[in-house]
Amino acid sequence: MQFAGFTATDFETFTIEGLEGRMEAIRSRIQPKFGVISSELLDEIAVQAGEELYLHIAKHARRKVNPPVDTWMSFSSSKRGYKQLPHFQIGLFDDRVFIWLALIYELPNKQTIAQTYLDRLPEIRSALPEDFVLSFDHMQKDAVPVRDLDDSQFEQALRRFRDVKKAELLVGRNIPADDPVLADGQAFLRLAKETMISALPLYKMAKL
Repeated sequence: MQFAGFTATDFETFTIEGLEGRMEAIRSRIQPKFGVISSELLDEIAVQAGEELYLHIAKHARRKVNPPVDTWMSFSSSKRGYKQLPHFQIGLFDDRVFIWLALIYELPNKQTIAQTYLDRLPEIRSALPEDFVLSFDHMQKDAVPVRDLDDSQFEQALRRFRDVKKAELLVGRNIPADDPVLADGQAFLRLAKETMISALPLYKMAKL
């Protein structure tokens, strides 16, 4: 089965009122697409990463009242989970698809990773494509284009990631819901693969 792309209906999932109705739409509309995307990408990204990776699809199991405003799948090096590890994410808000290398606040060695990035900042800057964006909170849509940050601002962001307990670092691309690439399954898979491979230097630094 080939991935056929995302549709307006997928994004409309996040306008459905109520937890039960929205979760049913996530399970029926979006999660099967995550499975197909994974079957196309996971093995190749694992080869490029030099280690086995495992698929995790967000269950939103802790939610009892409020419906999720986004949903995602992750690739991580553990069968048991992903939040305490550097991991890759592909997911949707109501107005975009995000493709991230994600280092979130549950990381037990977040400070060490951040210092590694600070020590290798020129290498990181040169490795990141100009259309990459950074986010500092996986629960928010806010993202800053890499091209808009000078070296001092980039360093400041990494210092905050290191020093603030709840600060996170997500690196990758956000694609607006109306971008034609999302409707072209093969084009999206190429973009997702290229995004993850471009972020692999940071992934590997974080795994040292």
